[in-house]
Amino acid sequence: MKRIVLFLATNLAVVAVLSVTLRLLGVERILDEQGIGLDINSLVIFAAVLGFGGALVSLFISKWTAKRMMGLRVIETPSSTAEKWLVDTIKRQSQEAGIGMPEVAIYEGAEMNAFATGWNRNNALVAVSTGLLQQMDRSEVEAVLGHEVSHVANGDMITMALIQGVVNTFVIVLSRVIGHMVDRVVFKTERGHGPAFWITSIVAELVLGFLASIIVMWFSRQREYRADAGGAKLADRNSMINALARLGGVQAEGLPDQLAAFGISGGKGLGDLFRTHPKIEDRIARLRAEA
Repeated sequence: MKRIVLFLATNLAVVAVLSVTLRLLGVERILDEQGIGLDINSLVIFAAVLGFGGALVSLFISKWTAKRMMGLRVIETPSSTAEKWLVDTIKRQSQEAGIGMPEVAIYEGAEMNAFATGWNRNNALVAVSTGLLQQMDRSEVEAVLGHEVSHVANGDMITMALIQGVVNTFVIVLSRVIGHMVDRVVFKTERGHGPAFWITSIVAELVLGFLASIIVMWFSRQREYRADAGGAKLADRNSMINALARLGGVQAEGLPDQLAAFGISGGKGLGDLFRTHPKIEDRIARLRAEA
C-alpha cells in the first residue's frame, strides 16, 4: 500500500509542478491554433509530455523519495543476526527471481508492512517495518519478502508508471477538449480562451482523473495477485497464506474451504473499485485455488 501511495503522491506533485511551469512559460498557447481552433496534434504531444513526464520522474526518484519520506535505514552491513537473515533471504530470492540484489532497508513502524520500489529490476529497494519483523515468524516474513521481490521481478513499478502515463495523457487531452467545446459552443468565445475554458478544463481534469484512477487501481490489484503467487513460489504457499491472514487479522487455519466462493462473490461495492490491493480474503482464496 505504501509503495503505491508514495508513487501516486509523487506523480501528482510532479504533474502539478510541470503543469504550472508550462502555463507560466506560455506553452499551452500553442494549443490554440491562431486563436481560432484547438490544435489536436499539439494537444496530444503536450499531454503525452506532461502525462508521462510526471509518471516517469516519479518512477526515477521513487527510491530517493521512499528513503526520505519513510525514514528508511538501509542495511549496509548487518548489525544483528536478524538483519543478516533479512539480507541473506532477499539475496537468495533475488537470485531465484533472476534480478539484481535490491537495497534492503528497515523503517520504524508498529504496523506490519513492507514495500518495494525502484526504477528497474536491477536497481530496486525492499523495505520492511519493524512491526512486521516483530509480529511475524520467519516463514511468514520470508513469504512477504518473496511477494515484494516478485513485484520487482515482474517490473510492476515501470508497468504502473506506463499505465499512469497513458491515463494522465487521456485525462489531459479530454479535459481540454471538453473545456474548449464548452468555451466555444456554450459561451461563444470566438478567439483565444475565456474563463470558461480554464474553469471547465480544471473541473473536467479532476473528475476524469478520479474516474481514471479506477483503471489504475484495477491494474494494481492484478499485480498484487501475481506478486502473491510469486511470494508463494519463492517461499511457501502456506507461509504466504499465513502471512496474508496475519495481515488481515484472520486465522488462516480457521478459514473454511468455501472461502474462495465467498471472497469472489461478496463485497463488490463501489469502494472496491478504488482499492490498490484486493481484499485479503480474495487473495487467500486465489492462492488456494492455484494450489
